[in-house]
Amino acid sequence: MKIAVIGMGKIGLPLAVQYARKGHDVIGVDINAATVQSINEGLEPFPEEAHLQEYLSEVIKNGKLKATLNFQEAISDADVIVVVVPLFIDSTNQPDFKSMDSATELIGRLLKPGSLVCYETTLPIGTTRNRFTPALEKLSGMKVGEDFSVVFSPERVFTGRIFSDLRKYPKIVGGVTQVCTQKGIAFYESVLDFDLRIDLAKPNGVWSVRSSDSAEFVKLAETTYRDVNIALANVFALHADSLGVNIYEVIESANSQNFSHIHQPGISVGGHCIPIYPEFYKYTDSEAQLVSVARQVNEEITIKIAKRIVSQISCSPILIIGLSYRPGVKEHFGSGIFKLTKFFEQKGYQVYVYDPLYQIEEINALGLNAAPENLGEFKNVIINTKIRGIEELYEKYSENWEFVFDGRNSFSENENSKFKNSIQVLGNVNFTRKYSGRTNKLFQ
Repeated sequence: MKIAVIGMGKIGLPLAVQYARKGHDVIGVDINAATVQSINEGLEPFPEEAHLQEYLSEVIKNGKLKATLNFQEAISDADVIVVVVPLFIDSTNQPDFKSMDSATELIGRLLKPGSLVCYETTLPIGTTRNRFTPALEKLSGMKVGEDFSVVFSPERVFTGRIFSDLRKYPKIVGGVTQVCTQKGIAFYESVLDFDLRIDLAKPNGVWSVRSSDSAEFVKLAETTYRDVNIALANVFALHADSLGVNIYEVIESANSQNFSHIHQPGISVGGHCIPIYPEFYKYTDSEAQLVSVARQVNEEITIKIAKRIVSQISCSPILIIGLSYRPGVKEHFGSGIFKLTKFFEQKGYQVYVYDPLYQIEEINALGLNAAPENLGEFKNVIINTKIRGIEELYEKYSENWEFVFDGRNSFSENENSKFKNSIQVLGNVNFTRKYSGRTNKLFQ
């Protein structure tokens, strides 16, 4: 097949590479000239994605993948068009469809008979059927289900491990019509391989649902569930702290029962998915009070914790460790770092940021202050993200650090770790505060 992938970002490029590695001819389209050039030179435009550089080099060398700025070159001869254009929310938390509408318009004008259009960008329920499909029909002069096909199939992968996730999780497909669904199933079965999963109710592979609406709902259900669950964990954590109870111990014990799946609390909820997709769900469910409250809890948790920290520290500079919103991924969209920095600076504190994924110039370019090389100069430390090498940093500098707030339970994985033993775990925090050789409670 000839496949066009619209959007060569952190999801779109690995998808294009995956399709090309299955023997198909793939053209990736992007509006960023530097990205297109990098891809055509066989160089990954962003780091940290496992196997991407290796696989990209392979498919560029054998001519199965190329990138372009020209939509017409990619779309006019494509058998399948996969859309991975970002969809964000505006200042009022409403979906901003400008980029998606623009891509859909270009596709509609260039669509050839018999083509399949696959939307993978996470969308509010009903968008594929009610918004994009009518636009494609009008612009192309063709009829969906007869002259061309449209499906929605949510991407269910994490950056950093996309190729393994493509194999691990069932591929959900729902069409605007049943004919569309069958076309979608045939396509994804030709471009994906799946791991054996004995834990699933049915064999791992391409799973069809009744409609594109159902497929859109699947993605919003799984991501909104996580946001609500994290909010519950954060509520539990704050209350546990007020009682002097170890919340991590509580959650671990509760989750030993099969019906309990409580997530971990944390200092912030960031990224492109969890803070955004509940708003997409609310777009079609005006009575989603639970979702709204959970979103509010997770939006407010960062400042609630920051206020408690302020009550415990002196006016010396603050070091915040971790700029990215999650470990091992160079992505700061929605990171709690920005709320924390703004809050503490407004209170008169100097704030510095350290993250080994970012160069000093990159940190400063974001309006933040990059930390000096010697992190031992700081007395007050906040862990916003569990960065690689956090235990080594603690071992090297902790004698100088007087106050450490760990917003990510960073030292929990190694039960025998001396760091876990040296950091008292109370409430929503791991921390140590050294006064005369004793460790005090953070929240009295």
